[in-house]
Amino acid sequence: MKKLIAEGIGTMFLVLLACGSAVLAGPSIGGLGIGLCFGLVLVCLCYALGNISGCHVNPAVSFAMFLAGRMSGKDCIGYIIFQLLGATVGAGLLFWFINMAPGFNFGGTTPPDSYLATNVLQPGATSGMALLAEGLLTFFFVLIVLGATDPSKGFGKFAGLAIGLALGLVNIVGIPVDNCSVNPARSFGPAVFDPTAWGDFWIMVVGPAIGAVLAVLCWVAMAGGRKAIK
Repeated sequence: MKKLIAEGIGTMFLVLLACGSAVLAGPSIGGLGIGLCFGLVLVCLCYALGNISGCHVNPAVSFAMFLAGRMSGKDCIGYIIFQLLGATVGAGLLFWFINMAPGFNFGGTTPPDSYLATNVLQPGATSGMALLAEGLLTFFFVLIVLGATDPSKGFGKFAGLAIGLALGLVNIVGIPVDNCSVNPARSFGPAVFDPTAWGDFWIMVVGPAIGAVLAVLCWVAMAGGRKAIK
């Protein structure tokens, strides 16, 4: 239960703080600043929660860990459930916060009819473009996670830094396309409070799932001798 609670709290803060940076300060810090915020929040969470739950805070990461044979199916399902719950609580707190001052100049990087930094296609982007971006960016991000945390080939105390930097990088690239997900829970929480996001939500699930599978296959092939997909 301690691991599940850690995953829920971690995902809550990821959504509250990282998405909050887009909602509250998006116009002033831009995509670069928002991406860095996502990365910095994850670095902090990795060092705070890594020794408790591994700090997945992302269903795509938990799914990859299951496929790589690093966690059981039961634990994977439990992690994902608590990640979704945590993301919903985080988005709920952000929603509550912004509604306390409706006259404030809240911004972000979403169209005027969207808020909470929801993952929606940005002007000019297509579903195919977003799906490809989510798949490739998740592939990169999860590959970094698998490598940095590998029991025999990982980098110990530096793993959290590498993982946080990876999330920051993929957000800087992906934000102009669909506000960058690479994390179905990060997409789910804000969508609960913004119905306009559900139309594109499938992309934020399918893309990361494909990316996670590709990352596991690639890592197994490179690492050699590790468990393949169960």
